[in-house]
Amino acid sequence: MYTMSLGDDGAELCPLEPWQADEFLAHMDRGREFIGARNGLPDVVTDLESGRAFLRAYAEKAAADTGRIHGIRLDGTLVGAVILRTLDTANGTAEAGCWLEPAATGRGLVTRAARALVDWAIEVRGIHRVEWVVSSDNAPSIAVARRLGMTRDAVLRESHAYRGRRHDEEVWSVLAEEWRAAKAAEAAEAAEPLGTSG
Repeated sequence: MYTMSLGDDGAELCPLEPWQADEFLAHMDRGREFIGARNGLPDVVTDLESGRAFLRAYAEKAAADTGRIHGIRLDGTLVGAVILRTLDTANGTAEAGCWLEPAATGRGLVTRAARALVDWAIEVRGIHRVEWVVSSDNAPSIAVARRLGMTRDAVLRESHAYRGRRHDEEVWSVLAEEWRAAKAAEAAEAAEPLGTSG
C-alpha cells in the first residue's frame, strides 16, 4: 500500500480500506466525543462491523470513482482522515471533508492532507470545483477552508439538524483555475532569491 509524506514530522496520508476496520474503530473510540461534537461519524461507527461497513462503502465509492477516503497517520498511528464525500467527474465537482482526533490537533495535519487530496481531485481527476461544507460554529474547519484558498459562497441558515439543534452550514469552494494560480504564486515566491542588505 502506498503512503504520501505530509512533512518532516512523521505525518503521512494513506488509503483506508475495510481490512483496517480494527484500527479505524480504535481511532474513532479515542476521538469519539471530540469528533462527535461536529461530525456524525461517531454515531455511525460504533463497533467493528459498522466501522468495516463505513470503510466498505468508501471502497465501493473508490471503485466507482465517486468518492475517496484517506487516513492521516502520525508516527504510524491513525489520527484522522480526509474524504471526498462526493466525486462527480462528469460535472467536475467534488465535496471534501475531514476529521481529526484531539491529540493530533494544532499541527496543520488536516490542512496538509486536504491540500494533497484537493490537488489530486483537480490535477488528476479533472475536478473544476471542490466544495467544503461546514457548520458555522466550526472555526477550525473554516480556518482549513481559508488556508486552502477557498471562498465562502453561502451560509445555509439552520439547514442541518444535528443532535437536537439546527445549525447554519457554510459552503466554501475553490475552482481549478484559482487553485492553479495559488500554486503558481507559491512556486514563484519560493523561487525568488533572498534579498541582500547593504
